Amino acid sequence: MKINSLLLLVSLSPILFPENGFSQANSARPLPEAFIKFTRSPFGSNVLVFEPGMEMKEVQSAIDTIFKRQSARRSEFTRNRYALLFKPGKYDLDIKVDYYMQVLGLGQSPGDVVINGAVRSNTTHGNSVLTNFWRSVENLTIIPSRDTVMVWGVSQAAPLRRVHIKGDLHLFDKGYASGGFLADSKVDGKITSGPQQQWFTRNSQFSSWEGGVWNMMFVGVPEAPAENWPEKPYTTILETPVIREKPWLSFEDNEYKINIPAISWNSSGPEWISNAKPAKKLPLSGFYVAMPDRDDAGSMNMALKKGKDLLITPGRYFLKESLKVTKPGTLVMGMGLATLIPENGNTVVEISDVNGVIVCGLTIDAGKVFSENLFVAGDKGTRKRHETDPVFLYDIFFRVGGPAEGSAHSCMVLNSNDVCIDHVWLWRADHGNGVGWDKNRCANGIIVNGTNVTVYGLFNEHFQEYQTLWNGENGRVYFYQSEMPYDPPAVDSWKHDNVYGYASYKVADNVKTHEAWGIGIYNVFYNAPVIVDNAIETPSNLENRIHHKIIFWLNGNKESVVRSIINGKGGPVNVSNRKATLE
Repeated sequence: MKINSLLLLVSLSPILFPENGFSQANSARPLPEAFIKFTRSPFGSNVLVFEPGMEMKEVQSAIDTIFKRQSARRSEFTRNRYALLFKPGKYDLDIKVDYYMQVLGLGQSPGDVVINGAVRSNTTHGNSVLTNFWRSVENLTIIPSRDTVMVWGVSQAAPLRRVHIKGDLHLFDKGYASGGFLADSKVDGKITSGPQQQWFTRNSQFSSWEGGVWNMMFVGVPEAPAENWPEKPYTTILETPVIREKPWLSFEDNEYKINIPAISWNSSGPEWISNAKPAKKLPLSGFYVAMPDRDDAGSMNMALKKGKDLLITPGRYFLKESLKVTKPGTLVMGMGLATLIPENGNTVVEISDVNGVIVCGLTIDAGKVFSENLFVAGDKGTRKRHETDPVFLYDIFFRVGGPAEGSAHSCMVLNSNDVCIDHVWLWRADHGNGVGWDKNRCANGIIVNGTNVTVYGLFNEHFQEYQTLWNGENGRVYFYQSEMPYDPPAVDSWKHDNVYGYASYKVADNVKTHEAWGIGIYNVFYNAPVIVDNAIETPSNLENRIHHKIIFWLNGNKESVVRSIINGKGGPVNVSNRKATLE
């Protein structure tokens, strides 16, 4: 996250974020009684379900009430979580989206739910959207009435998926924006990135794209801008090698169902354009629906042992043990940014080395008691392969500090082979509560030990050693956004093995095959002069397999320097030479 007023945020965090802390009750603040009729569903009081025959003034009032709660100055780390579900039909609404709000259409295709008016994320604090995190919109059509433009001003952890926008799309509002994700979507008009600093787009269509600051990447996008790196910040891959689009919830034949798309190989454009049918359509009766006021690791693990899939409704869940996913093909789906927090230093999610597991839509916070890892897939050293039925992970957001003090050694460890990640943000907090070099301790964002792991949209920031450590063979990363930690206290405290600093992106010395595209690494060192030898480290024979690299000196101590982009080549960046690029 790029923010010039970081020091102010950190110094004021006890005032700005008084709802922080893990001692709060799990459930969200109750809604007014007038809105209870919208929560009469199998999903509990934090999920509102709307129908086209309802009085639109009442629906608008309910949405505005939630938005006011979630956009208040103290809401960045609030315990409130909401999902807004729309049954098939047409709606005249202005849907303003802020923290911990997920907007979902319940159709079989995006065209089944049409919003005439607006679905938007705007500036609510200050003059930028640099902290517009933790929100999403999925599976609906939007006909913008506000100058025929949809505004989606966001930074990390704010995906747009499976949407059809019948107009233009702006990826910014006021001032700077810093990173986002668009997938399986169609924009009839033009996408304008404006001051949006970096963006990842996959399997989507648009009439044209305008703008670009540092790092814009397109995978499986027919109308993507032509590459001309580094004069233009575009990286274009014509086809997506392997993907299963994220599962979605629908309402049909008077019941809720979960749709699981088929795996696509070498694909381009939105899947739903061709009226592709899901590979599976699961009834809600096969799921255990978890709710924050009644469920914990014990009840969810009991359901998983019985062979149930898991649907986790909005709220915060404090877990005394890890959720253990052992059955092949299990689906664990979160709604409304459902948040899982370990209490005993335990791992939050453990996936056995099995085929076809899907985990999506979760926020995972480090707890006050140190955890070795927060999320683990497979056993280290495994040789079992899953080429025909990989594990897929979507929209999983990790936080170490921010809501409250927490610590871990690493957030995500992938031991399994043939894992595919589609959008992840791993964040050691640079503001909020429990923030400081000796408070929210965490060495690594992600460690990959498995073979044939693919990541689309890897956002990974502020960890205290390697942000990304890749030990497995045949890894592929499409788009990387990373900031090194803001807060090393001194040069000597951020050294190892006679090397100054830690590379953000580290491919282990024994790795023989690895490839990555669109690698952006940014630097802010506020506390003291910091020296970093390399932003990226790889075996020498892999240097040319890391494509389109950029490092940027953003702000901070004027004596700090990153000496090279990769293995002593390219750069440096410092206060007088802020940007460096390589092919």
